[in-house]
Amino acid sequence: MITIKTAEQIALLREAGKIHARILDELEELVTPGMSTWELDQIAEKKIREAGALPAFLGYRPDRFTPKFPASTCISLNDTVVHGIPNREEIIKEGDIVSIDLGLNYKGLFTDAARTIAVGKVSPKVQELIADTYEALSRGIEAALPGNTTGDIGFAVESFNSGRYGNVKELAGHGVGIALHEEPFVPNFGKPGKGAVLKPGMVIAIEPMFTLGKSAVDFYDDGYTVKTSDGSLSAHVEHTVLITEDGHEILTK
Repeated sequence: MITIKTAEQIALLREAGKIHARILDELEELVTPGMSTWELDQIAEKKIREAGALPAFLGYRPDRFTPKFPASTCISLNDTVVHGIPNREEIIKEGDIVSIDLGLNYKGLFTDAARTIAVGKVSPKVQELIADTYEALSRGIEAALPGNTTGDIGFAVESFNSGRYGNVKELAGHGVGIALHEEPFVPNFGKPGKGAVLKPGMVIAIEPMFTLGKSAVDFYDDGYTVKTSDGSLSAHVEHTVLITEDGHEILTK
């Protein structure tokens, strides 16, 4: 069910979004070659709890058949598109692409955002991949207007991509706020005017995922990790966005 958030809920989500953005800023600055993804995750959890929030991903279980997620963040390196599970053996190296996906539970309400960063020097092609994925997110957010639809958002993302990158279609954005994942489904492709109609008070997570290869992905047996099928590098970025009476507001900016 699509939920319309109350004024009180929106006020709390604004607070959560500011905390969320600050923590991601700090984590981005801390990413260093030689540190493990587990170490980065431990730092993230400490920052979340010190801010008076809870890590929304820790213990998350999408269904009764999937084990609980064992970490506070999803950290995805290189060909891992999303939902990478932090661990002590996975060491961040110079030239890696690192996606940090963070979910926040603040006073019972949820925000969701992700960033992809390059560690040290990377090729111009990789720099463009990351920059263009962020631009696709901006295009999707520009289409997040009252009266528009989720199809308008997906069309904006896909039109900007225009076949230059693999556009992962098995995964998508979603409603967020009262729960970590709510309706509507917000794909990164679509037709204008199709899908759920956006209304003031709706809160959605928009999250394009582009690859340097094809769009096909593999879902791993751990129930979470998703990698590119062809081993190509990938980028994933995300914001939580409020639909307002006359436009939108990026809560996690």
